[in-house]
Amino acid sequence: MNIGLFDDSGWQRLLPLTWLRSACELRCGCDRLVDKVRTHVGRNLAALWTRPELAHLAAARIGLESPDPVADWCAVNARVLVTADVRPPPPGVAWRTPEALLAVGVRAADRERLDAALFLDDARLEDWLRGYRTELPPRGVHLINHPWDLIHANAHELARQCREGGVRDGRIFTGAHLLHPGEIHVATGAVVKPGAVLDAELGPIHVAEDAVIQPNAVLEGPCYVGPRSLVRPGAVLRAGTSLGPVCRVGGEVAATIFQGYANKQHEGYLGHSYIAEWVNLGAATVTSDLKNTYGTIRVYVNGVGVESGRHFIGAIIGDHSKTGIGTLLPTGAVIGVASNVFTRGAVPKFVPSFAWLTDDGLTAYRVDKALDIARTVMARREQELSEPLARLLEHVAQAARTIESAGWL
Repeated sequence: MNIGLFDDSGWQRLLPLTWLRSACELRCGCDRLVDKVRTHVGRNLAALWTRPELAHLAAARIGLESPDPVADWCAVNARVLVTADVRPPPPGVAWRTPEALLAVGVRAADRERLDAALFLDDARLEDWLRGYRTELPPRGVHLINHPWDLIHANAHELARQCREGGVRDGRIFTGAHLLHPGEIHVATGAVVKPGAVLDAELGPIHVAEDAVIQPNAVLEGPCYVGPRSLVRPGAVLRAGTSLGPVCRVGGEVAATIFQGYANKQHEGYLGHSYIAEWVNLGAATVTSDLKNTYGTIRVYVNGVGVESGRHFIGAIIGDHSKTGIGTLLPTGAVIGVASNVFTRGAVPKFVPSFAWLTDDGLTAYRVDKALDIARTVMARREQELSEPLARLLEHVAQAARTIESAGWL
C-alpha cells in the first residue's frame, strides 16, 4: 500500500512550529512524526499533501518513494503520533475522532482526487468523507492538537523508543559514571567525558552518533541527545528531554524538545518547552513552566488565548528567534519565527513572528535583515539558507501579520 501524509487545517494550532515545516516533521522522543509513520504504518511513503509554499521543501526533507501505480493508498494526518504497529485502514474506511480525520484508505483508482486543497479545507473534506465508513483509530494512533501535546508525550515516547541500552560503541572516559548501564546507549563516535553522570535509573538514555557529553554534565533518563549535539560542562538534562541534531546545550533543561540546530549554551532554566531550529537563547534566559497558583496554563496560540488544561508548559519558540541576556519568559510563553526578545522588562505571553521586542516596545523586524542574519547563523553550522527557504520566510513574514494579528494589538 502507498502511504501519503497530509496537513489539515490543524497545522495552525501548531504554530509557530509549523510555519517552516509540515506537522509530520515535528519531533517527539528520538525522531520525527514522519519517521514513526514509516516504522509503524508503512515504509512506502509516496506523497505529502501540504501548503503550496512549503510542499517542495518539506518533501525534500522527509524523502518520498516512488508510488506503486496499482496499489491502494492510505492518507495519514501529518499530526498523528503513531506509537505501535498498525494495519492501515482499508479502502473505504476512515479513522476519525470528533476533532479530525486521522487516516483514510483510498482505492488506487481514486488517487487523483487526493490533493492538498482537499485536506486543508474542512468543509470540502467533510463532504468527501461522507462516502467512507467511519471507525475510531486503533490503539497507538494519537492526534497532536497543540505543541504541548508533544512536550507531554515526550518522556513516555523516549521510554518506548530507547530500547538499545547496553550498547556502548562510543568513547567513555574513565571517571564518567553510568548508572544502570544496561539502559544506556552510546553510539559510534559519541564521547562521554570524565565526571559526566548518565543516570538511567528512571528511564533510558540514548547518546547518538558523534554527540559529546562534556565533563560534569548530568543526564537523567529518559533522555535523548541527537547526532553531533554538544552538552556543555555542568549542564543538567532532566527526564523527558530530547535534543535534535547539532544542538549546543548548557544550564538546566527539563522535559523539553529541541527540534535541532539550536543553542542554549549558558546557565538558565528551560522546562517543558519546545524549541525550533536556529534558535539562540542568551545567557541566563529563564522560563517559568509552573504558575504560582499551581493552576492550568493559558497559552496564546497565534495571539489568542487557549486553555491548555496543563499545569506545566514553559516556552514555545519558533525558528530563527533569539533572546537576550537575562530574558525572563512567562509561563506558557510563545515566540514566533525570526523574532528578537531583548528586554529587561516583562515579556508578553505572545511575541509575534518577525518582531523586535526591546525596552522601548514591540516593532516589526525588517525581513531583509532577518534573512541576512539567518544566512550567517546557518553558515556557522555548515548549512545554507537556500533560495526556496528564503522565499518561504518572506511568505511567513506576510502571512503571520494576518494569522498572528492579535499579537500586534
